Amino acid sequence: MSASTPDQPLSGRRETTRRRLFEAAVTLISEQGYGATTVDEIAERAGVAKGTVYYNFGGKGELYAALMEWGVTRLTDTLKGAVPPPEAGASPREALSAVLRAGVVFIGEHESLARLLMAEAWRTNRVWYATVLQIRTEAIGVITGLLDELAEDGSLLPDLDTGLAGSALFGMVVTVALDWRTLQPERPVEEVHTALARMVGGLVGPAASSDRTSIRDS
Repeated sequence: MSASTPDQPLSGRRETTRRRLFEAAVTLISEQGYGATTVDEIAERAGVAKGTVYYNFGGKGELYAALMEWGVTRLTDTLKGAVPPPEAGASPREALSAVLRAGVVFIGEHESLARLLMAEAWRTNRVWYATVLQIRTEAIGVITGLLDELAEDGSLLPDLDTGLAGSALFGMVVTVALDWRTLQPERPVEEVHTALARMVGGLVGPAASSDRTSIRDS
């Protein structure tokens, strides 16, 4: 039986099972790679019968495609949730700073998932190539949208391609966050965020005096 489509909500029990399979697959594939990970190992790690994998997804490829989509959706929701609501009166700079911090924190908490997304999502020969487009339009789109707002109010450096800049910032967040968790886990997250924010401050141009503190020290 194939995975449910968005207009077919899953039962609570099935959703729990799928989450367990996702978490088992993330752990195993991050440890030994996609090719070396079997359905039997995923089922055993999740504590379910092998047939449960086929019932929910149809096979390893379908499971992994769903896993990638699940991971990108979680990351996107985190980034979107970090954008202050309009009534907060935050500037685009402040919103961008908040999104960068949220990205670092998410990757710090979901390190294995982030490694999988970066290692596998851009392999265009995989069935989950659509995940790359999802990352581009959804996760990176949150950052690009804020850069577009900065361009509209004249704060962005002239002639900067916001699409490419959004991808660059997204890649920078992922790389810096993984470097932090791997090599410098003792550093406070605020130090990591501040370093990122200062680099972004140079990318988007001089900040207005009211914004300067937030983009550098928030």
